[in-house]
Amino acid sequence: MLNRVVIVGVGLIGGSLGLALRRRGRAKQVVGLGRSVERLRLAQFLGAIDTYSTEPAEALPGAELVVLATPISTIIATLEKLAPHLESGTVVTDVGSTKVEIVAAAEKLASQHGFAFIGGHPMAGSERTGVENADPYLFENAYYLLTPTSFTSPAATALVTELVEAVGARKVELSPELHDYYVAAVSHLPHCLASALCNLIAGLPERDKLLPLAAGGFRDTTRVAAGDPLLWRDILLSNTEPLSLFLSRLREILRELEALLTAGKREELEMWLRRAQNLRREVPAKSKGYLPELHEVVVTVPDRPGVIAHLTSLLAEKGINIADIEILRAREGEGGTIRLAFTRLEAQEQAYETLVAAGIEARRRGG
Repeated sequence: MLNRVVIVGVGLIGGSLGLALRRRGRAKQVVGLGRSVERLRLAQFLGAIDTYSTEPAEALPGAELVVLATPISTIIATLEKLAPHLESGTVVTDVGSTKVEIVAAAEKLASQHGFAFIGGHPMAGSERTGVENADPYLFENAYYLLTPTSFTSPAATALVTELVEAVGARKVELSPELHDYYVAAVSHLPHCLASALCNLIAGLPERDKLLPLAAGGFRDTTRVAAGDPLLWRDILLSNTEPLSLFLSRLREILRELEALLTAGKREELEMWLRRAQNLRREVPAKSKGYLPELHEVVVTVPDRPGVIAHLTSLLAEKGINIADIEILRAREGEGGTIRLAFTRLEAQEQAYETLVAAGIEARRRGG
């Protein structure tokens, strides 16, 4: 169990950390530190923190772990203000989406003031912000990236690993440089693409006629563009070098597609699309080293109240735990398909047999 944990910035991420720690009984005391008493009171009311303060000198003494969960553009400045109040031996981590600049500045401050630091980045979030949208299960089975360096103490790594495990996440260790390169490819570039697609449609004179026709493909591809523009502005500006490399490569790939279309090269275009299809199919397999492989059962059900509750009750009676659930498609008044995922192959098989025995149309799908 962690002792006194101070969360600086109790918004979506900080609030979700606090909720997870308190609901699971994994911290003796969770303290919120911020500027707005009103927001801190709300965080306390929602159960994200035990107590709060707006004064570092009041909140930080006795802290075993300090989590910097402020916007990425303010993390370094915030740590500069907190540093004189941090005790020797206190471990500090952050939740910033990029690491090179933050880790370098934080380690310099740590050497001057005697506290310990290790960079962190929970790869979980939401398009919505604020502690009112915090979720105690936000980090469940999510990657939680830690970026130790040669200056990181084993004690700091061990303590933040406790935090990662306490909130249900899966730890992955990377260098700060490799971290920023990876997230530029799989997080920051996709956000740029989603925003670019939205801006493309927004600039068309036919936008009002097009939007009602925007089906699942457009909605799914552009979902992340609904994120906070101020937050993403600062994230992208903090990782411009690797992101620029990927944007340049993306332009080459789009030119390649344009050339195939212009020349009408059917076979080459099919291979271009198939290469993408093959990579997309590999995505779950690529996660096996970090997350458990998921075994799925896809069911077809009628559209009626309580149908999901019926499915879950059938499985609960057999003691089968569902790792993930997703409504894939639905047509109001008729029915739809639901994906149920399980961490064990045995659970998938047992769930399939249980559902089929109950007269429910189901099929198994590999991890």
